[in-house]
Amino acid sequence: MTDLTWLSAGELVEQYRTKEISPVEVTEAVLAKIERLEPSLHALYAADHARALDAARASERRWHAGQPGTLDGIPLTLKENIATEGTPIPLGTAATDLVPADADGPAAARSREEGGVLLAKTTMPDYGMLTSGLSSFHLASRNPWETSRTPGGSSAGAGAAAAAGYGPLHVGTDIGGSIRLPAGWCGLVGLKPSFGRVPVDPPYLGRAVGPMTRTVADAALYMSVLARPDKRDHLSLPPERITWDPRPLEPATVRIGLQLDAGVGLAVEPEIRAAVAAVASKLEQAGAIVEPVAPFLTREMLDGLDRFWRVRFGVDFAALPAERKAKILPYIAEWVAGGDGTSGTDAYRGFAQIDAMSVAAIRATEPYDFVLSPTCPVSAPAAESASPTDDPRLPFEHIGFTVPYNMSGQPAVSVNCGYTSAGMPVGLQIAGARFADLAVLRMAATIEQLSQPGRRPALVE
Repeated sequence: MTDLTWLSAGELVEQYRTKEISPVEVTEAVLAKIERLEPSLHALYAADHARALDAARASERRWHAGQPGTLDGIPLTLKENIATEGTPIPLGTAATDLVPADADGPAAARSREEGGVLLAKTTMPDYGMLTSGLSSFHLASRNPWETSRTPGGSSAGAGAAAAAGYGPLHVGTDIGGSIRLPAGWCGLVGLKPSFGRVPVDPPYLGRAVGPMTRTVADAALYMSVLARPDKRDHLSLPPERITWDPRPLEPATVRIGLQLDAGVGLAVEPEIRAAVAAVASKLEQAGAIVEPVAPFLTREMLDGLDRFWRVRFGVDFAALPAERKAKILPYIAEWVAGGDGTSGTDAYRGFAQIDAMSVAAIRATEPYDFVLSPTCPVSAPAAESASPTDDPRLPFEHIGFTVPYNMSGQPAVSVNCGYTSAGMPVGLQIAGARFADLAVLRMAATIEQLSQPGRRPALVE
């Protein structure tokens, strides 16, 4: 029998249209999978099975009436920091006052307007500042490929949920790699769109909302909804008519840069380097021009950004009463304390590295249609680790390939390109020119076609 939980969003839409299956059947199948796997994965927050089934029944009525929305009847999740009316937003930390949100955020509103069936919110670490699911509020989320390992973060629960088959569509947020890193470690497609492409509330420099899916086509389908305008984001791009059709590109038409050294941070593991290089070689054999890209991120840039973010979070931390400060994950508290005593001059110099990083990224990538790199230099660490270094003095040694594109605003997507000898997925990042979101997805479809990864975590079989 067909596993309904493993059908893509596109397949679900087609089978709803032909009445081969119904949204209620699919939602019931996904909820049964959640009941079975969630005690091991800890991916979800604020799950509401009854409300999900109500939404599925309403969707079924719309399909029968011939009036479905773009996402009608498709099970999906939203990261917990995306507001949904009536649900508190803990931001992954026990230090937050649990006040119900008074309205849906942009991604939630667009998803519901188009008939998506919201299953739950997904977990994140304290304030979204870790590449793991370690949290003072939630149980640590785990990777379906190997539950002793982290799914990554900060879109931790989204990564675990997508890889486990909790529906085909999931939404994460990304300010340094928080969509792409868990996508890479969970064998997913994770798109950080161009800055401003998907409205965010509240908006913040570098932050992006984007899809986490199992196929490129599903990521494109969800972008057709997520990228619709919302006046609450004053930093969003002007609405643009984009036909989100991610047809693979002809390799002979593209010039590709291959970056295998971020310039700073952790060294790339040999198996990851080999998997990314192998894809580049296949593209070159198919006619693409492939040239090496020299490192452009510097220690000054990465440390400056770290210093600025410590100071920025330190301001919020200082405003908390003592009893709430005591609830924050110790790793985060220690990281924030590292910014104590920073002068205004040094804080500004740290902030200035955002521009320096942006200029460096745009100049280094400008000669190419796309730049390929590892998503992360290392494989997923233990679920109990806050980050690959597990050291708050060195918190960002693993984001050298991802964070530049948050600062420059360029679109970047992680796709699965193979597996390590331990059976863990390897993420390959594709970065493109500013605003070339569709082109990046088309390149992802090309690599998806070449790589044909196709495995499922043993846990979900």
